[in-house]
Amino acid sequence: MTLAPPAFHLMTKPGGAICNLDCTYCYFLSKELLYPGSRFEMAYDLLETYTKEYIAAQRVPEVTFAWQGGEPTLLGLEFYEHAVALQRKHRRPGMRIQNTLQTNGTLLDDAWCAFFGRHDFLVGLSVDGPERLHDAYRVNKGGKGSFNQVMRGLALLKKHRVDFNILTTLHAANAPYPLEVYHFLRDEVGARFMQFIPIVERANGTGFQEGTDVTDRSVTATQYGDFLSQIFDEWVRKDVGDVYVQMFDVALAAWVGMSPGLCVFEKTCGTALALEHNGDVYSCDHYVEPDYLLGNLQELPLLEMVASEKQRAFGQVKDDTLPQGCRDCEVRFVCNGGCPKDRILTTPDGEPGLNYLCAGYRSFFNYIGPAMQFMASELRQGRPPANIMRQLALEDADARGAAVGAPRNAPCPCGSGKKTKRCCGRAQASSRS
Repeated sequence: MTLAPPAFHLMTKPGGAICNLDCTYCYFLSKELLYPGSRFEMAYDLLETYTKEYIAAQRVPEVTFAWQGGEPTLLGLEFYEHAVALQRKHRRPGMRIQNTLQTNGTLLDDAWCAFFGRHDFLVGLSVDGPERLHDAYRVNKGGKGSFNQVMRGLALLKKHRVDFNILTTLHAANAPYPLEVYHFLRDEVGARFMQFIPIVERANGTGFQEGTDVTDRSVTATQYGDFLSQIFDEWVRKDVGDVYVQMFDVALAAWVGMSPGLCVFEKTCGTALALEHNGDVYSCDHYVEPDYLLGNLQELPLLEMVASEKQRAFGQVKDDTLPQGCRDCEVRFVCNGGCPKDRILTTPDGEPGLNYLCAGYRSFFNYIGPAMQFMASELRQGRPPANIMRQLALEDADARGAAVGAPRNAPCPCGSGKKTKRCCGRAQASSRS
């Protein structure tokens, strides 16, 4: 057994893959087939074993319990009341306990939201954009869209003043509309914390991470990079310090020289595991497959599985198999090759292990480089990164001035690569009309 990390993340699925929705891109629904005949409900004695061992294994002052599914609210409110009571029972003196719960929001009511507010839960709500984009794939078992139910759940979260963030999956339907999605989340949903998760869905019959083909629902690398770049342009001019986008926070941490803080961009992985409803522990939430089963909590201590050689090797293979082209890449310091589950391409030199999203990552991280360097410099000097907005406002004003008199069909003087009439010259054209 290797040395256990001082802290690790365990995504807990107390109801397994069971869900009341049938999102067509969901990678986890097929995991139900791993447990034929199961009731898909974590027993209370197992819940206590998990709670006790998880708290004991964390050598940090703050411990987060992360509840997910499937749809975790299907277990009912009583289950989570019991979970919170067990956390209080086994909490060490001075230790802070936090709970996060990821939900589709369709089953939320006043009782649920009052509970979340009372116990300071951070609720992650899945929203893929305005109605037509959200309902493209996020449908119920009858194939009907879930948007209106989700918005009702959102209203209840706000009513009870529950802290929430928004998780948006990027796929073929919504990726072409970056500003529409961002404006909807910011202005209509009122989101101040956003995550944009790319859908890279393997086209196979097993639901496992195998094969090199992806479905038509998957976002392309170019779409992904363009989506992030376009919303970054909006965010960096208007919303720094007010809206927090996970990818932008990760990038800034890397430019400052800190750990990215997100497993897909760490040099190695292995500290973000998954716990199934029956006590099975897997190396990663994206690898809930027989080959990555570490053991069962009713048979092996949790810390023994986390610190096992099998788990260490799982985490290390991410760095060991990184292609040379990635090692030499100018944005490796933030990307580190991305998540191993998406490394299904070959490099131009024919080496396997290139991330499916590589082109998007590379274009995006290079695009934001100058702004990130400015914000990182501000942080190092004890000044707020939000100063970038004033700096860009001055630069944009200078660019608009330089565009006056410039040929309308020539490249814009600001260097965007667009024609002047489509960029900084647009304001002059509008004022003449």
